[in-house]
Amino acid sequence: MTSQPACNTFTAPAESYDRLMGRYLPSLAPAFADAAGIRGGMRLLDVGCGPGGLTRELAARAGAGQVAAIDPSPPFVAACRERNPGVDVRQGVAEDLPFAGAAFDAALASLVVGFMTDPARGLGEMARVTKPGGTVAACFWDPGRMPALGIFWAAAASVDPAVTGELRRPGTAPGELAALLTEAGLLEVRQDVIGARAEYAGFEDWWSPYTLGVGPAGMYYRSLDATQREAVRAECRQLLGRPIGQFTLEAACWFAAGTTPHPDR
Repeated sequence: MTSQPACNTFTAPAESYDRLMGRYLPSLAPAFADAAGIRGGMRLLDVGCGPGGLTRELAARAGAGQVAAIDPSPPFVAACRERNPGVDVRQGVAEDLPFAGAAFDAALASLVVGFMTDPARGLGEMARVTKPGGTVAACFWDPGRMPALGIFWAAAASVDPAVTGELRRPGTAPGELAALLTEAGLLEVRQDVIGARAEYAGFEDWWSPYTLGVGPAGMYYRSLDATQREAVRAECRQLLGRPIGQFTLEAACWFAAGTTPHPDR
């Protein structure tokens, strides 16, 4: 059988991402913004904005003209721009942000650090474009408390013993985001756990997004043949253990934020 792909790019349509991970953003985005202390009057940057779930929350709080967003995926950039008129949405990577130094009051990265090519450099760039005394904040899934992914990879491993689940990514272990922010030069680093949830109409509503090629799970599914796909699907249904009808899954993210230093300190 085919083992998990070693790399990942988000090239699927934005609507496919919406169905897999985007459905957590209506609860995650406000929780993240609250934890980061985002309020009206701030100039804000959303790094790795995806289709714009967090961007929407930032624009609602500060005004679209106060928000910039950036992502490497062309379909996500197009969707974010369409969904958030007035926001400065650009295509690019965290490790080389096309913004002037000290341009923002806060820079945020939601579910992104683990996918950065160089997390220390990416967070360093976020600090560079944030004003002295401003905030750099990040959140990323705690794999042990993200059942939507945990169930899929447990099912995959039962069918293919070579699969170990999501690749080990920076930011997924306790204290790791805080350590990365400290390494990037942020001060007064604090950390916490924030929650998110998603509603599902039933098993098929939960399962079908995995077939769309989104993220590592979607890429792994696409690498399987028809027999393997059906075996993973059947095992997911058993592991999920949900009756027919609507249900909710709760998830948790590691959160960390720090303050950018003043040049004379």
